[in-house]
Amino acid sequence: MGIIKLEKLSGHAKKGKIIRILTQTGHKVKTGDTILEVESKKGNVAVEADSDFKVEKVLVEEGQEISVGDHIFEILGGQEKSKDEKKSTGSGFSYLGNMMKPKKEEIEVEIAILGGGPGGYVAALQAGLMGVKTVLIEKKAVGGTCLNEGCIPTKTLVRSAEVFELVKESQKFGIKVSEAQINLKDVMKRKDAVISELVSGIEYLLEKRGVRIVRGKGDIIDQNTIKIKEGRNEITVKSKNIVIATGGEPCGLMIPGIESEDVITSTEALTLNEVPDKMLIVGGGIIGMEFAFIYASFGSKVTVVEYADKILNTLDDDVIEVILESAKEKGIEIFTGTAVEEIIKDENGKSIVKAIKEGGKKYYSADKILLSVGRNTCFDGVPYEKIGIELNEAHNGIKVDKCMQTNIENIYAIGDVTRKMLLAHVASHQGMVAVKNINGETEEMDYSVVPNVVFTMPEVASVGLSESEAGENVKISKFPFQANGKALALGEVKGFVKLIEDKDKIVGAVIVGPHASDMIGEVAVCIKNGLRAEAIIQTIHAHPTTVEALHEAALGLKGGALHFA
Repeated sequence: MGIIKLEKLSGHAKKGKIIRILTQTGHKVKTGDTILEVESKKGNVAVEADSDFKVEKVLVEEGQEISVGDHIFEILGGQEKSKDEKKSTGSGFSYLGNMMKPKKEEIEVEIAILGGGPGGYVAALQAGLMGVKTVLIEKKAVGGTCLNEGCIPTKTLVRSAEVFELVKESQKFGIKVSEAQINLKDVMKRKDAVISELVSGIEYLLEKRGVRIVRGKGDIIDQNTIKIKEGRNEITVKSKNIVIATGGEPCGLMIPGIESEDVITSTEALTLNEVPDKMLIVGGGIIGMEFAFIYASFGSKVTVVEYADKILNTLDDDVIEVILESAKEKGIEIFTGTAVEEIIKDENGKSIVKAIKEGGKKYYSADKILLSVGRNTCFDGVPYEKIGIELNEAHNGIKVDKCMQTNIENIYAIGDVTRKMLLAHVASHQGMVAVKNINGETEEMDYSVVPNVVFTMPEVASVGLSESEAGENVKISKFPFQANGKALALGEVKGFVKLIEDKDKIVGAVIVGPHASDMIGEVAVCIKNGLRAEAIIQTIHAHPTTVEALHEAALGLKGGALHFA
């Protein structure tokens, strides 16, 4: 038997806690697969395999404290290497390097996609569907930030928070439940199970459509070549076309004390095993406010500090008012116009956030400080200057045309790396557009009708023009969920549907309330196709449903709603 040890953790940490184990006895592990995730005070580390092997026995369990040097797995064959022979990878994983000799491989394809996030993997699925020989290169797990560290895991936590809130308020529905408690470890296990199911489903589809997944860090060498380090192996991809889909990464703050072990990003907020007593969130945008409601529901005392004059500052004031009211009910404190200046420690080792508001000093104590101040572009593996790829005017993203083509004819870019719109569904659509154009079809991106959703409590969804963007010569209709039968039955009556009409056509909408994220699609179809309010009015909507509120708002544009005066 061979032994796999934990060789190192992030920074100089010597021990940590196992967040999740991504393999089990009998599983065949491929090079580059993440097999373990460990959380330490210095950050998280993904332990990756640098060779293929079969797990004979798992020697650890989730939630276990683990130290550098501890045995993780027993594997078939080989023997433990001596200290001098060990070769550590960037992931902190050392394997029995003498079991396989390094090999080199060259692949020739029509399309090489660098990055397996919602842009990259959808592009690969589209290419596979069209019968184009394609390789997808991903250094971590397929699905990227969205599936593994963003959209999907966040929404599973949102659902757990919603269920917990329902249980706590069950007496309103005639059900008595005593001493409801949240087990954050189990919440995170469910989140991990959802991720695992989706990742395996995507990998199955890619394989079925003939797309090869290459694990490892890819580097573009020239306009037709990508080299990938896959453990000790090296793969060279020769491709007629390259699609860059390297995504983005969380921004940091350049302030004293930012290296504190209590400071986390959204990635770490998705792996906590205990609910912090106090959480301070720096940034009142979409991500910050979603986590504010999640952890407030879980039982944290949440404080949000926002530099701008208002939270969610791209939304209309009447929408923000609903969210502020709901936040207040959940005990979330929000301080706008406040700039974080420093993170310090008190005499007991607790973190204190020092901030400035209107020229005065403010101090906030917190067990965890969540940074949610935006995302940077990830150019990892993309030497744009060397290759000659042009950037946009802001120099923070790759410049592309409506077909997602760069200034180099055979190189395309999609997703956050283009800095067009930092949304997973936009990246996916860009991926489809890019592949269709590569394959000889002509299709262009249209960013005028893109739904945007905020998964706060209640949800917010918008599409098209906002009321402030639309100007004065438009017609506005609002219908409150308080007058909707389904919302009353659900016990979720906060919010409204607002439709904006210009020259007899629907040009915008915002929904704040139950099922907003599901309802917004109907309006998006209307705006995309230049439809009038009559298209909604003359469509029979099922009763009782929340979408009837949309029907009523459309009626309000043409004479008046039936169930509200």
